[in-house]
Amino acid sequence: MANIVWHHTTITKEDRRARNGHHSAVLWFTGLSGSGKSTLANAVSKKLFELGVQNYVLDGDNIRHGLNKDLGFSAEDRTENIRRIGEVAKLFVDSGQFVLTAFISPFERDRQLVRQLLEADEFIEIYVKCPLEECEKRDPKGLYKKARNGEIREFTGIDSPYEEPSSPELIVETHLYSLEECVNQVIAYLRHHQRIKGEK
Repeated sequence: MANIVWHHTTITKEDRRARNGHHSAVLWFTGLSGSGKSTLANAVSKKLFELGVQNYVLDGDNIRHGLNKDLGFSAEDRTENIRRIGEVAKLFVDSGQFVLTAFISPFERDRQLVRQLLEADEFIEIYVKCPLEECEKRDPKGLYKKARNGEIREFTGIDSPYEEPSSPELIVETHLYSLEECVNQVIAYLRHHQRIKGEK
C-alpha cells in the first residue's frame, strides 16, 4: 500500500523465543460447534502455563464481541473473520508466545490462508473431531436446536458445510477420550516435535 512501510522491530522473534526458552506457534483448534475446541484450548493453555510456557487463547465468541463484532456468518464474513484472526495470531507468534485459537473455521481454504501467513513450523492445525450427533447432544449453547428450528441460518453442520482438515498436524477425538487425555495428546505432540521442552 502507498506510503505504508513495514517497520522491523529491534528485538526479534528469535530473541523473544530465547528469553522465553521455547518456540512460538499457533495451535489452531478447528471443529464443529460443541466439539470441545474452547474447552480443550483453555485446558491446554493452563497446562502450558503450569510448564512455564508463555501463551494466550483467542476464542471465537470473545473475538466477535470486539475485534470482529462487525462481521456476520456469511461465507465472506467467515473468511474475513479468519483472516483477521490469522493476522492477530501472527503477532503473538512474533512476540515469542504460543497462541491457541478456538474457531470453527469451517473452510479449508481459510485455514490454509492462515497457514501461509506463518513459517512452516509455526502453524499447528488441531482437528477437534467429534461426530455431529454427539455435538448436537451436547449443544452447550442451544445453537443446534435453534438451527434445526430455523432460528439460525447458515449454521455449520446443519445448513452450512464443515470441511474436515485434509492433513492436520494432530487429530484429537473428544468423544473418545477424557479432557485430560486430550490435553496430554497435544502436549505430547509439542514435546515430540520440540516446540516445548520435554520432561525434566
